Amino acid sequence: MAKQSTRKLPGRREDGATTKAQILEAAGEVFAEKGFDRATGKEIAELAGSNSAAVNYYYGGIDGLYGQVLLEAHRRLLTYESLVTVAEGPGDPREKLRSLIGLLARAVTGSARSSWALGVLGREILSPSPAFYLLLDKEILPKKLVVTTIVGEILGLPHDDPAVTRCALNIISPFAMLVVGNKQIFTRVLPGLNPAEPQTQNEIVEHFQRFAMAGLEATASALRSAH
Repeated sequence: MAKQSTRKLPGRREDGATTKAQILEAAGEVFAEKGFDRATGKEIAELAGSNSAAVNYYYGGIDGLYGQVLLEAHRRLLTYESLVTVAEGPGDPREKLRSLIGLLARAVTGSARSSWALGVLGREILSPSPAFYLLLDKEILPKKLVVTTIVGEILGLPHDDPAVTRCALNIISPFAMLVVGNKQIFTRVLPGLNPAEPQTQNEIVEHFQRFAMAGLEATASALRSAH
């Protein structure tokens, strides 16, 4: 296998916007493979077909670059706009939540598993960096609010009610586990989660939807009994 410093991303052009994008793409690959602590600006620049000064010029250094890579990784998994489109679209809250779960499940079990985005996010979840708070403010919290608002509508509670928060945790946690889990090890321990075939992926998506909706129905029933 060739040394990483000798690889260069294809399609290099000499305009600033493309150079900036090339650096981001190269950084995603390097951070996914090595983590933030072991990556260097020189290695990333060489992979991008640029020079170390470009990392500082476009991103203010490797710290700023890593923060932008984190944001891009989360957007590649699921964009805020796609969540809002579902939330503001037709259908009742249960249908909307099923759609949101489907979007997330297909992103985590589909082609995104072979991209650097999940590798970067998985490392960040296991060992948060100072840039995590940027990710939290810019991507995680806004998206969480969309999900908890829909869950709250299903339960008839405010989005920040503790019961809604607990339900959101149960809904999101399986996907966080899939992001963190090493694909080879994870599918060996739990072979039924290997979405090698489209039909298998469909079954996984439907299971996550069914499990989440059943849990919400049980929670709603318990809340009615308590009140």
